[in-house]
Amino acid sequence: MANTRILIVEDDPNLLTTLKYNLVKDSYDVITAADGAQALEIARSEKPELIVLDLMLPQLSGLEVCRILRKEMTVPIIMLTAKAEEVDKIVGLEIGADDYMTKPFSMRELLARIHALLRRAGTGPQQPAVEPESIKIGDLEININRHQALYKDSPLELTPKEYDLLLFLARNKGFVFSREQLLEKVWGYDYAGSTRTVDVHIRWLRKKLEADPRNPELIMTVRGAGYKLEG
Repeated sequence: MANTRILIVEDDPNLLTTLKYNLVKDSYDVITAADGAQALEIARSEKPELIVLDLMLPQLSGLEVCRILRKEMTVPIIMLTAKAEEVDKIVGLEIGADDYMTKPFSMRELLARIHALLRRAGTGPQQPAVEPESIKIGDLEININRHQALYKDSPLELTPKEYDLLLFLARNKGFVFSREQLLEKVWGYDYAGSTRTVDVHIRWLRKKLEADPRNPELIMTVRGAGYKLEG
């Protein structure tokens, strides 16, 4: 965990100070930005392992920052907002945010989510490597120890949640899982969000895996039941 760099983007100086204090206390290397334009500049130059990104920011909104960054990098992003409307959550997830928290929130919960995202991204504490473990399904190969997925021998640029979802489906090839089951199994904690979250991530995966995402051949929808991975 030491030396893991986290970028906090927050225009409320009091909250920014509190967030930085708690993350530094938890042994993270913390860098900060107070507006969207500065956030982009720092993210590109410093290459943080995770970004905590406020939704309402001067110059560029958090949504716009997220949209731009997601085209350039797969860094895990947790969005913060004072708005509780479900539409904000859906929009944030659709443009590539990995998680979403509504203010006020528990610092303990934020730290838990940061730990989980970093672990899944391969930058948190890892178990010692043993024999390479991989799953191969047709043209898809997932190397679990390297935390890497390849399709037709080309590395896939996946967000942490996309990787988690793909790995879970691959480990359970042919089995159908409901959206509720996928939220429970993949998100890894009591997630209070909409099942639309699953649909969004499935759509993102299909764009990266399927020749025609509207007519998938790998990640299949089972009407009235959920999703499964064919192979």
